Amino acid sequence: MLVHGNQAWRLVVHVLLALIFFPLTGLILPGAGLAIVCGDENSDPLRTDRLLQGVRPLISSLVGRESQFELTGTVHIPISGNVQTVEIQAVRYDNESFDLVLTHQEYAVSLRRRADVTALGLPKHGKVFVGRGEVASADRLSPQKIWERLSSPRSALSTALPIINLLSLGDLDATVRAMLPNARVSYDSKADSWLVHGNATVTVPAPGETTVTVGDTVVKLKVVTKVAVPVAAEHWPGMTVVQLERGELERTLLRGLRRTGEILQPSSLLTSPVAEARDVPHGRLIWVEGQRVALLHGTPEEIGKAHGQLLHEESLRCIESVLYAFGTVNTIRTGTWFRHDLEAAYVRLAPHIPERHKAETKALAVALDLEPRLVEVLNVFPELFHCSGFAVFGSATKDGRLYHGRVLDYMTTIGLQDAATTFVVQATGQIPFVNVGYAGFIGSVSGMNVEAISLGEMGGRGEGQWDGVPMATLMRRALEECRTLEEVKTLWTASPRTCEYYYVFADGKTNEAVGVSATPQMLQFIGPGQSHELLGDGISDAVVLSAGSRLQELRKRVTEKHGQIDEQTGTWLMSRPVAMESNLHNVLFVPADRVLYIANASHKRPAAEMPYVKLDLRELLKSHSVESPQASGP
Repeated sequence: MLVHGNQAWRLVVHVLLALIFFPLTGLILPGAGLAIVCGDENSDPLRTDRLLQGVRPLISSLVGRESQFELTGTVHIPISGNVQTVEIQAVRYDNESFDLVLTHQEYAVSLRRRADVTALGLPKHGKVFVGRGEVASADRLSPQKIWERLSSPRSALSTALPIINLLSLGDLDATVRAMLPNARVSYDSKADSWLVHGNATVTVPAPGETTVTVGDTVVKLKVVTKVAVPVAAEHWPGMTVVQLERGELERTLLRGLRRTGEILQPSSLLTSPVAEARDVPHGRLIWVEGQRVALLHGTPEEIGKAHGQLLHEESLRCIESVLYAFGTVNTIRTGTWFRHDLEAAYVRLAPHIPERHKAETKALAVALDLEPRLVEVLNVFPELFHCSGFAVFGSATKDGRLYHGRVLDYMTTIGLQDAATTFVVQATGQIPFVNVGYAGFIGSVSGMNVEAISLGEMGGRGEGQWDGVPMATLMRRALEECRTLEEVKTLWTASPRTCEYYYVFADGKTNEAVGVSATPQMLQFIGPGQSHELLGDGISDAVVLSAGSRLQELRKRVTEKHGQIDEQTGTWLMSRPVAMESNLHNVLFVPADRVLYIANASHKRPAAEMPYVKLDLRELLKSHSVESPQASGP
């Protein structure tokens, strides 16, 4: 579905952060990876002065000392092996008004803010989003002290804020010189450049012009303090105007950029969260080898409330990743307002969502202090997921036991790993199950119930075909309602479906598995050993689903290890390159034992390169205070 979404996301967010933070953290902060501009006690004072004179206009403008300035330049950023180039123009007119223009071969953004109106123009789509009215003070995009609103303690970039405040209020030169003892700078007379902290090269062709190079990333900036008269924010000849609430427009952009800072430069609050157990009525949060496990029980309302209470901050981070960070980039990519897309999808999907799920979502929203409609709409976001999967058993495995592998490949760059949570749910009147998911979402994309039924999905094409049951809702219904593989197949057959999806369903009680190809118009079950035009020749006692080179590699591995597969080999089957760089989580289900092995992505490594944690569903259910229904199988 989002074939180019990851590329667009990485490009836009890297450019914005390079523009806003890179010149400052690269030239000023001793702890931010580069160090300040000069500091060798034996360095030539004239060279030091020339460097300071060259970068002073840039620093002065970026820290807010200049009421007006125009900054132009280019950013060259390597992404997926290719250097992407973006042209920049940023103009500050006063404390309330600015223009920002980013232009790339495929994407273009033009943001205009005035005292009473904000406009986001997308020239390549011929569309502009215009908002008027008041904006909450915490979400304002006004230039004055915007650093404070963009700063988050969950981002390492927040370490820049105290220095920025010093530079903006005091003697700029004196503040920089006071930091000199911490710097490591060497001057290259041949190149007329400075090597900062051993990895950044700084050149100043003229006062107000600065080039910073780190590896293949090159930022070239020029700043002047004379600006032209601003164009009216509403003036967009030939472009289609879409009216928005100004509060929503500015909130989306500011929170999206702030969340992006957390994702790309996380602080220890995200990389090493405090593993603190919590208890609330109808819920308990525990940690198992660094992974969150939420134990929930009760009515839909009780489960939703406990979910929000136990995982309040994690849910908000997840929602901000989707609605604001990803939402901004998706809007730039498609030319349509992301929340409008979700709203349109939800209107068509809502009639097919069980009332018990709606009640749970509303209770979750109340616990998070968010409008229920917003959380309901966001819960259809998993309609965009992509994946791989397999099930092997009988002659294919070392002990004849069924092993069901599930690979979730989807945009680790939007930071969902910060909200990764495994849910053990005992809903009143439903089959208890485990759901490998994310705080703030109640649907399932990877799960297993106490009846030894396990499920995983793989997204295909057909985005926009939403007159049916959302995929994540259908998956959860199967976990709650189905005790046999035949019941799962009947549920899919009887339900109106959305888009194009592929699934692996397994039943550990009977050592059965089936692959599924599903669209709104067609449903095909692919048995073990059965050949398929998209999947290749059948493999005995195996169901293997993926695409392209990943499918070829997975088939090769299953064939080579046929008859030898166990837990260790099962997790190896899901290693790179079967799992993509964007691999969010991997799960190996052993449904006969009601055991699963889970790996979640970190900020630097995909799930396939992270340790697996073993969870025993029956033991977790016993550890919780609620009696669970007796499973029908062994």
